[in-house]
Amino acid sequence: MRYVVKTFKYFIAFVVIVCLMMACKKKTGDSGKPKISPPVIVDVIIAEKQPVNDKIEANGTVVANEFLELHPEVSGRLIYLNIAEGTSVAQGTILAKINDADLQAQLAKTRVQLDLVQKTTQRYKQLLDVNGINQSDYDVALNQVNAFKADMVYTQALINKTIIKAPFSGVIGLRQISPGAYVTPATTLATLQQTSKIKIDFTVPQNYSNIIKRGSVLDVELDASSHKMGRAMIVATEPGANTSTRNLKVRAILSESNINPGAFVKVFLNAGVGKTAIVVPTNCIIPNDKNNQVIVVKGGIANFINVGTGIRQANSVEIVNGLNVGDSVVVTGVLFARPKDKVKVRSVKKLATLLPKDSAASY
Repeated sequence: MRYVVKTFKYFIAFVVIVCLMMACKKKTGDSGKPKISPPVIVDVIIAEKQPVNDKIEANGTVVANEFLELHPEVSGRLIYLNIAEGTSVAQGTILAKINDADLQAQLAKTRVQLDLVQKTTQRYKQLLDVNGINQSDYDVALNQVNAFKADMVYTQALINKTIIKAPFSGVIGLRQISPGAYVTPATTLATLQQTSKIKIDFTVPQNYSNIIKRGSVLDVELDASSHKMGRAMIVATEPGANTSTRNLKVRAILSESNINPGAFVKVFLNAGVGKTAIVVPTNCIIPNDKNNQVIVVKGGIANFINVGTGIRQANSVEIVNGLNVGDSVVVTGVLFARPKDKVKVRSVKKLATLLPKDSAASY
């Protein structure tokens, strides 16, 4: 009986060991198999050409036709100030005058000296005609006449510098100085702006230089709150592009001048009519250090394709190269797809349903 019990115990222990070994083997075998991730689920659009709204929107600044800060040319004390703030003045109006008493005295002294040497020169001329004096004596007297005349011209030029006149017709700004103050050429008396004609300065990318032509008419949004619109005409451009931004600076004349210089406006320029191109949503674009990429599905595999971009609008981007008509471009799941990984297309979207109405390309 004892032998049977002992044998049964050994049998139970053997069964337990065998079960443990099989469990360990099964566990080890499971851990050795690679875990396969399910394919990323994506939505796509079919690339096709469609009309592109090539309307450029640029930020512009309103500029007065003429603008300057009034500064005196010489230092001195103001004895006259005719700056009525906010009023219009005509060209040539005397706006301020600096004390010139010393210069006036110098001019009077030179005038007396000139009168004396002129009389002397007349007498010398009479004597020279009868050989009463040498030619050299007469030449010295004549030279003194010319020297005093030059001194008077120089002194008068200094006196003219003490008078500040309006160089053009315009509106006087806020006065920065009071009568009797001592001023220098660095002192600002006021500003003067000519607002009868208003200019708008704005910039556009250099690749639009072929459509920036003198005489072209632009739409201008004068007030963002009321969406008040105006018209402007291009009058000039800078001959070269900015080396930092590669943009061209353009100047236009606004037909409506009821706007303050320095105000912000939006300029709309039609850069193309009837143009078609492949367009994708902005969120399709994957930027990196060198290129822009999109994901194209071919045979259930995600392919990262380098593309060239053109007009960038609020919600869409023009593709100028890299994509072909009929390519399946991923529009959702872009962040989860990996190069050469399998993807599963859930649905084919329509571009019109993904893009709100774009207004214009902004720069």
